[in-house]
Amino acid sequence: MQYDPIKSSLGRFFNQSVFLRKFFYRLLDLLLLRAWHVHSELKKFFKEARNNNDVKILDAGSGFGQYSWYIARKKPGWEITGVEIKEDQVADCNRFFKKAGIRNVHFKIENLTSYINSQAYNYILSVDVMEHIEEDVKVFKNFYQSLKHGGKLIISTPSDKGGSGVEHEHDESFIEEHVRDGYSKEDITRKLSEAGFDKVEVKYTYGRPGKISWRLSMKYPILLLGKSKLFFILLPLYYLVIYPFCFILNFMDVKSNHSSGTGLLVTATKS
Repeated sequence: MQYDPIKSSLGRFFNQSVFLRKFFYRLLDLLLLRAWHVHSELKKFFKEARNNNDVKILDAGSGFGQYSWYIARKKPGWEITGVEIKEDQVADCNRFFKKAGIRNVHFKIENLTSYINSQAYNYILSVDVMEHIEEDVKVFKNFYQSLKHGGKLIISTPSDKGGSGVEHEHDESFIEEHVRDGYSKEDITRKLSEAGFDKVEVKYTYGRPGKISWRLSMKYPILLLGKSKLFFILLPLYYLVIYPFCFILNFMDVKSNHSSGTGLLVTATKS
């Protein structure tokens, strides 16, 4: 199914006020298991750079801007650049962050296949982006060139173990906008190494607890919204019932080491 129209509808609704946008970010932080994993990894970076106020972050494929918001609130002295190919999302994010009084974040329109800011960033964050880009190796090389020496990259993306809802050979991707169903550990490690990264670590996310949580909190509601926008009215009641279970499942997923999973969390370092 097409995910972008549903995302756009949600974005328009929650963009009506600063309060609603903040509430939307909080919902994403609570509901999206990938956000739990990314935040866990970002906290390690916060600890590493706790005495460094001259830190520059690239939010590569910033979308709604929720990760830039998370970093900006935790580290108001850091400089964050969000790049996104969709003009409306860039305009919405710049408008919201200005209204919210956040001055250390700026969003701009860029294509990751061509965007390079040579040795400019300490950290690059790319969440749910690479599965949408055909020329992934070119983007990895651009990331490498844009990082400072000692800089780190975080990628969250579907794996080939059922990512995008594809678990069998003849399954179709749950998200039509994906150009690949997912990466294997070996494939993404090889591509990042070829791009120049020295230390690449890959771990599975969305193990057994996470897969159940994802179906309950994301897949089923999105499928229902795709059939009828009227389900939007019932969403609060639906989440009131299922979220306590999803919270426990998300916690278990983040705290576990998975032998397999439908997601990958990747960190890579430029020496």
